[in-house]
Amino acid sequence: MKVRRWAAVFMARNREFLRDRTTLTWNLLFPLMLVLAFAFAFSGEQRPLYKVGLYGEPDATLDTFLATRYTQFLPVDSLNEAIARVDRHQLDMLLDAGDRRYWINSTSPRGYIVERVLAGSGAGGLVRETLSGKEVRYVDWLMPGVLGMNVMFSCLFGVGYVIVRYRKNGVLRRLKATPLRAHEFLLAQIMSRLLLVVTVTVLLYFGTDLLVDFRMLGSYLNLLLVLLAGSVSLVSLGLVVASRLHSDELAGGILNLLSWPMMFLSGVWFSLEGMHPLLQRLALCLPLTHLIAGARAVMIDGAGLLEMGHHVLILMAMALFFLGIGAWIFRWE
Repeated sequence: MKVRRWAAVFMARNREFLRDRTTLTWNLLFPLMLVLAFAFAFSGEQRPLYKVGLYGEPDATLDTFLATRYTQFLPVDSLNEAIARVDRHQLDMLLDAGDRRYWINSTSPRGYIVERVLAGSGAGGLVRETLSGKEVRYVDWLMPGVLGMNVMFSCLFGVGYVIVRYRKNGVLRRLKATPLRAHEFLLAQIMSRLLLVVTVTVLLYFGTDLLVDFRMLGSYLNLLLVLLAGSVSLVSLGLVVASRLHSDELAGGILNLLSWPMMFLSGVWFSLEGMHPLLQRLALCLPLTHLIAGARAVMIDGAGLLEMGHHVLILMAMALFFLGIGAWIFRWE
């Protein structure tokens, strides 16, 4: 590979993007406006839905409490993870039916109501465990999803649509006549988009943080690692779409077909809990799911590399798979 040829294409793609003022402005302003709108819409009083985690098999003494209306009882598999969710106000109460214990957050107004309902249901002999963690606001939970969605659109359309447009306009035909190799061209496109996506996302992150002051408990290096792995995976997916297509209209349709299901099934706007198990398994096959889940683990839970490393490994495996297919089927014309 000749570095000069690669660098020429790399710099040309960067200048082309930066000169497109409309796209650059949209990539910066759209997620910012979205975060501010949701921060305003979901501020104020608590929502009237109660969530209780249920661990173990309940006996007959809990039947009255379990029949409480307007309360969602969620089965949990990991007691420690569920306790952490009570600490963050994501669960109003955790009930261990086997050991006759329950956890409540002393600073949660909804937890107070649920505890009073439990006391009035006649379920006696329960041991009370108290937590006092700070609430995770909806905007704190939403922020990784909005940034991940912006990364997805920028990666898919920034590579997939652009290369198809190059092929349609004859740019690839002219590049084929030069000493430039296919892998040099593809690597330049990937690295250019990766640089621009990471730069824009970092600017958006710190810009919105100044306005909203959202939660960040983990390491910035781990968050950057998740961003890089997710961006490479999504760029590689866009490359698969662009490898053979000649029609930008068809490319736009396929990219929308990929991006919109990811936007709704990857946990951007709402948690995947309560969804059909088949949809939950399908969501695990989407790169955006692991990008958002990894970012939330770092930002909200303070997860280290061991706790969220499986998301990075899955994203890199997806990237290698997509990149291999894209390079294999790529054609200049």
